[in-house]
This record gives sequence, C-alpha cells and structure tokens, in this order.
Amino acid sequence: MSKNSIPRPRTPDPLLTLPEVLAELKVPRSTFDDWRKKGLAPRHCKLPNGQLRIRRADLDSWLADRTEEAA
Repeated sequence: MSKNSIPRPRTPDPLLTLPEVLAELKVPRSTFDDWRKKGLAPRHCKLPNGQLRIRRADLDSWLADRTEEAA
C-alpha cells in the first residue's frame, strides 16, 4: 500500500451481484425476474447504472424465511 493510499473499510454486509446470487440459488435470470414481478425476490437495490445488488444479510434472511422444517 502506498503512503497516500487510504485503506478501504471492509463491508461487514457485502453487496452481491446478481450473477453471484443466481449461481448460489442455481436459478436462471428469468426465474429471478419472475420472482421480482411477483414481489417474491429477496430485497435488492438498483444502482444508478441499472444493475441489481443484494446484501448478503438480505439473501440469508430471505432463504431462512423459506426454510421448512421436516415433517
């Protein structure tokens, strides 16, 4: 690190890209877009360039809400 570099703080709750989320969920983009239209997708934010980001905590919470106990 150079003398004039300012260390960037680590984000405790990283923003995931949509491709990262799709890979983790193992679903195609069309499924995610369908969930968004139906209001079923995890919370996400839209950047000024139009790209979506999902906070790790929001994805984990969304998954936990959909976890069912074995009968």
